[in-house]
Amino acid sequence: MTSRTDSPCHLRVSSLSWMPGHSMALFVDSLPGCLRAAAFWTLVYSYCLLCACTAFIKLFCSILIRPKRTFKKTPREVTPSCLNDPFLGTHCYVRIKDSGLRFHYVAAGERGKPLMLLLHGFPEFWYSWRHQLREFKREYRVVALDLRGYGETDAPSCKENYKLDYIIVDVKEILDSLGYSKCVLIGHDWGGMIAWLIAICYPEMVTKLIVLSFPHPTVFTEYILQHPSQLIKSGYYFFFQMPWFPELMYTVNDYKILKDLFTSDETGIRKQSCRFTEEDMEAYLYIFSQPGALSGPLNHYRNIFSCLPLKHHQVTMPTLLLWGENDAFVEVEMAELTRIYAKNYFQLSVLSQASHWLQQDQPELVNNLIWTFLEDERFRTKD
Repeated sequence: MTSRTDSPCHLRVSSLSWMPGHSMALFVDSLPGCLRAAAFWTLVYSYCLLCACTAFIKLFCSILIRPKRTFKKTPREVTPSCLNDPFLGTHCYVRIKDSGLRFHYVAAGERGKPLMLLLHGFPEFWYSWRHQLREFKREYRVVALDLRGYGETDAPSCKENYKLDYIIVDVKEILDSLGYSKCVLIGHDWGGMIAWLIAICYPEMVTKLIVLSFPHPTVFTEYILQHPSQLIKSGYYFFFQMPWFPELMYTVNDYKILKDLFTSDETGIRKQSCRFTEEDMEAYLYIFSQPGALSGPLNHYRNIFSCLPLKHHQVTMPTLLLWGENDAFVEVEMAELTRIYAKNYFQLSVLSQASHWLQQDQPELVNNLIWTFLEDERFRTKD
């Protein structure tokens, strides 16, 4: 199933503008167009191959050390009760006209209140916003969406159906289907990327923009090739370009990679009182262990190199950017650089000792910062 896009901000432009200001960029820019393109894609696929080889070595070692455990998976057929907690909201579904896809979301708060739309990252789903669903429902209609390919939302099989153009139009049509013309838009990680793009392409839809743990897309695409340390931290972007193998790696040792992302000392949630309970972890494992549940999320990444960077850059609504001081995936220097593209009020808050999973790691602080930003009299609007 394919989708057309009526986005005014077509995202597919030359990949060559990824490298301004960098010595590699100066070299590449001096080459003829066809050679510049060849140099760029050689770099992309070489790093993809390097990441794949590293993953293969890890898999081989796992098979040698624990052959029986490597491919053993725990059956997960019963939905964890936390996913049906009525205090989090109501499970709803909407089928959008353009693509025909059915989307799942959880909604809390009265209909008719201003809309707060929450976009999760990878590898997450609506449940990553559980603390915000409880917190903001008294003043907002809070909607935590499962993005295309995630959770109970439909997952087209073809990777071309996950282009960023299509994802942006998904969100626009969902907003229309919910009966709203504008919202407070909040995105984390990959959902933050989408939130930035919606704010750029459809500024009339967004009264206030709040992004967690992801810089402006232009900052990201320029920074990543100027700074080898960030290139290494973003190695999974390249690894995910491979067909089927990343899906396999995520299932090894009963989804150990997924578990470690949220629980390990290096990348996991830092605050002791907010660490995943056993039931929280089972909720994630239940969602991502369903047949085909990993391909949709990974297909989002398999389109990124054809869609960035942008032709249009400016963000015109008040913007709050939240960042974890100990984020293992994105360097904090990108947060300050994002200020360049904010043409309205811009607030950056870096949370001490916080990980990448901000809204789950420091929910009280994140919620307080969001409330302060939303209630600032300078930016109050009639929603």
